[in-house]
Amino acid sequence: MSPRPSPRIWQKIERDPSSQLHVIIVGAGLGGLGAAIAILLAGHNVTVLESASEIGEIGAGIQVLPNSSRVLISWGLEESLSKHATMPRYANMIGWKGNHLSRMDLHAYADALGTPFWDFHRANLHRCLLDRAIELGAELHVRSRVQTIEYAEDGLTAAAVLSDGRSMSADLIVGADGISSHLREVLLRKPDPPQPTGDLAYRLLINARDMLSDPELRHFIEDPQVNYWIGPSAHAVNYVLRGGELFNMVLLVPDDMPEASMTVDGNVEEMQALYKDWDPRIGKVLRLCQSVQKWKLCIRPTPEQWTHESGTFTLLGDAVHATLPYLASGCGMALEDGAALGLVLSKLTNTSREQKLFALGVYEGCRKQRTEMVVERGNFQQYMYHIHDGKEQEERDRRLRVFGEIDQALLETPEALRKPRAGSGDDPLPWRYHGVGGWLLTYDIEKDVEYRWGQAQGGIQARPLL
Repeated sequence: MSPRPSPRIWQKIERDPSSQLHVIIVGAGLGGLGAAIAILLAGHNVTVLESASEIGEIGAGIQVLPNSSRVLISWGLEESLSKHATMPRYANMIGWKGNHLSRMDLHAYADALGTPFWDFHRANLHRCLLDRAIELGAELHVRSRVQTIEYAEDGLTAAAVLSDGRSMSADLIVGADGISSHLREVLLRKPDPPQPTGDLAYRLLINARDMLSDPELRHFIEDPQVNYWIGPSAHAVNYVLRGGELFNMVLLVPDDMPEASMTVDGNVEEMQALYKDWDPRIGKVLRLCQSVQKWKLCIRPTPEQWTHESGTFTLLGDAVHATLPYLASGCGMALEDGAALGLVLSKLTNTSREQKLFALGVYEGCRKQRTEMVVERGNFQQYMYHIHDGKEQEERDRRLRVFGEIDQALLETPEALRKPRAGSGDDPLPWRYHGVGGWLLTYDIEKDVEYRWGQAQGGIQARPLL
């Protein structure tokens, strides 16, 4: 069977003013900029409002799976992004003492699916998105914190009211203000804060040069792979960034941060002590760390309502479905949201309330169940990765080995990996086909939008194409 075709590169639609929206996107993070690109390609005008004094991205590494690299490539970003990407060879599951449990061949999956697994420094991914949005015509404003949304009496427009008293009107406002979203609460008209999960993350970056002189560590740099150590109440993840310049390490442990804090400076010695009995290679890496931050891990389950009844205000990304990072899919879901929003808005033939509501209904139909499944499976992986030693852990490790053999057999017929599955399976290595890979990685946002648009026009309930 021939390989899956490469993604179609979207071309910018030229439209006349009768069907052209002015869209305000609140938030210049990865999701907001992705939405800006997709909506600009759909032929509409976009203004991005960012509350910070400058547009940038903090953090360290980020993983982009084939379903979301497909979106990025379709936006014309392959050439710019590939300069900054690392393409890891395997994802390895390792016991907390260092015993190898199972692996996934990421290159083989990428070949079968037609799009790669990419690892980035967040700043590089963000910069490429920002440059593309500007190239397409986005107008950006910093120091522009939105306090509330006001709706016009005719129901056709809404205004973003800023903290400095300014008011900016648009045909559609998109709230992309992240996990601490204020606009979610504006839409729901009630407090609805992020929900702590009981975990926190230590995130650190190590200069790769410091690891190359150690024979036990150098292979992590020379042969880039994604490594997961799983153990009692904690796990650790690492991968290479910037072509071998940096080593990204994330440690996931029980949350001991103050309730109101989302990010605090961590204590390196305290962090090292948490892993003192683990695989000695982890200890070696941690001894190279000079400073670290702690991030409280929260979720925001998908609300029933994403869109205001006027059709002038909607949400996307972490504002509506923040998930644990245990599927490496928070960014991917936000990028897919933006792509879906751009695709439905590309179909508008006028700027009426009816057409906007129809399009936003299709957008929600594409996104709700899929993002709910990501949040739910992220919660399940929290449990699965943190099982204490004993019979349950032994059964998990047995399943990792069994599904590894099944996965290896699947790779002999790559077309099988491209066939979508309806739901999740029991493989504890979630990206593999019999985990969530069968519906997460195989997803094609364009096909889903086309199908659901047609079903909505026919008045027939859509069958999910996850």
